[in-house]
Amino acid sequence: MAAATGLFLLAATCVARTPEEPKVLPKVTSLPVALDRDFAFRKTKLYFLSDKPEAQKGLRTDKRGRPTSTVPAKKSATLQDASINFERQYRLFGAVTGLDQHQRFGNYFDFFWRAKRRADLTVRLEYRQEKLHSFVQAREVSYPGARGTHKTEFKVVGDDYFDDGRVTAWRCLLIQNGRIVAENRPYLWE
Repeated sequence: MAAATGLFLLAATCVARTPEEPKVLPKVTSLPVALDRDFAFRKTKLYFLSDKPEAQKGLRTDKRGRPTSTVPAKKSATLQDASINFERQYRLFGAVTGLDQHQRFGNYFDFFWRAKRRADLTVRLEYRQEKLHSFVQAREVSYPGARGTHKTEFKVVGDDYFDDGRVTAWRCLLIQNGRIVAENRPYLWE
């Protein structure tokens, strides 16, 4: 009995802690840049889930525009079309009602990053939206004592997306002690 209890406690302490949900910052402040080679972004995955699905080239769809099969209708359809279709199904999984689906439409950002040494880090996504023009908004997730490879997910969906439009520009920052130690941004960010 004691061995089983000890094994349970060991398993409970080894379980990885899930990161907190991103919090929206009320005001975005600029930070000093002090890039550090110990911190780096490895990969970025962006996905836009539209409320008006365009029929995928070569895929069979029903009257609502949903795919009826993963088999391409034409031989020219590529494997990439199937992966994009899968991403849409993955993001909409479990959304049964129209309201559930409405809350999932928008922009999704997945950032993969690495810390070579242990540090208290914050991952910040700064972004601009269509209807807000040059107004910058931000969301953050904190990682106390982070080391190794991590994945951080951000999403601008639901009412945020429908009220303010698509994300037009973005940048993602790794912040340690109030300084930017790594940055990932497309050319559209100025």
